[in-house]
Amino acid sequence: MKLTVVGGGSTYTPELVDGFARLRDTLPVEELVLMDPAQDRLELVGGLARRIFARQDHTGRITTTNNLDEAVDGADAVLLQLRVGGQAARHQDETWPLECGCVGQETTGAGGLAKALRTVPVVLDIADRVRRTNPRAWIIDFTNPVGIVTRALLQAGHKAVGLCNVAIGLQRKFAALLSAAPSDIHLDHVGLNHLTWETAVRLGGPEGEDVLPKLLGEHGERIAADLRLPRPLLDTLGVVPSYYLRYYYAHDEVVRELRTKPSRAAEVAAMEGELLALYADPALDEKPELLGKRGGAFYSEAAVELAAALLGGGGTPYQAVNTYNRGTLPFLPDDAVIEVQAAVGAQGATPLPVHPVDPLYAGLMAGVTAYEHLALEAALHGGRDRVFRALLSHPLIGQYAYAETLTDRLIAHNREHLAWA
Repeated sequence: MKLTVVGGGSTYTPELVDGFARLRDTLPVEELVLMDPAQDRLELVGGLARRIFARQDHTGRITTTNNLDEAVDGADAVLLQLRVGGQAARHQDETWPLECGCVGQETTGAGGLAKALRTVPVVLDIADRVRRTNPRAWIIDFTNPVGIVTRALLQAGHKAVGLCNVAIGLQRKFAALLSAAPSDIHLDHVGLNHLTWETAVRLGGPEGEDVLPKLLGEHGERIAADLRLPRPLLDTLGVVPSYYLRYYYAHDEVVRELRTKPSRAAEVAAMEGELLALYADPALDEKPELLGKRGGAFYSEAAVELAAALLGGGGTPYQAVNTYNRGTLPFLPDDAVIEVQAAVGAQGATPLPVHPVDPLYAGLMAGVTAYEHLALEAALHGGRDRVFRALLSHPLIGQYAYAETLTDRLIAHNREHLAWA
């Protein structure tokens, strides 16, 4: 089995490699190719990756290259973890929206749109080259904004599934609180990427007992603190929103906070410098503790389970993924990309039935779905008017004066990445 990681020079990659090494029985990787145009980073990460495999007695071969066609040739699955423009572009995404009093964040709002505009054309080019080389290969997308990028891939006819670590992170957290095995916890996870709610926490599978009321009753304070939302809000909702819902439920509070501290991009850039220095140490043969602060907890486990299921090697029977709606949520178009529990196998992801969704959540999902449609139109076809329409439609923006100003600033900060600008 050959897997390729595009963006393999990311400081995240050792987390992924560690998962491949530990879970080799689930996903027997014979060749792992790390592809990245940044040769200096690639060599550091590749060296550590080989040492991780060696430490854990994994017999698979790890190769590095900056040649995309060579990397994807013969691959069974291609994992995408890109950041077009790097942390410098992310810093811009997180700062200029604040000048208009809007959240500055890399996956939602104006910053999220900027990232989508930079990313979608690049990802589609990669996917086209994968299809020319090996049309049977699966594409697993970690690249944010995952919902928009996955929709672009599916709309273009690619074999693609999107993946986020929010669901698996909450599954692991709830399992610990309940003193249960993670495999015994099934989440009723519903929404869009970075716009999800856990409407039930079931023991034993999709039909198991819902212990969410018990979780909120006994551990509500801790859960609320982790989400940085007030406990009474969780009690009122009776569900657990993802931490990204804080950008909606406490927008103005978040803006005030973001204006008083360095951007997350600046923090991550400094952390990446430290990580790369650690990776350069030939004695290091495991992922360093610092990597846990980089983000992406449990994403290696999620990636292994998804790849194994798609490639016919097993994996857990149900996984939270991003895929076409196709009637699962009747209030959304069939071609919307939703994030729900799905049965995953060699034919792809089939969403499980979802209980009726409260209008409080369905309305926000519908609004953001409309934005994602307009955002993808802007990413595919360009033009100031399309960017403006997408921004005006976003629930976190909505006012024409903000949308006008944000449109001009988005284009000014991203001109080098927008062929039409």
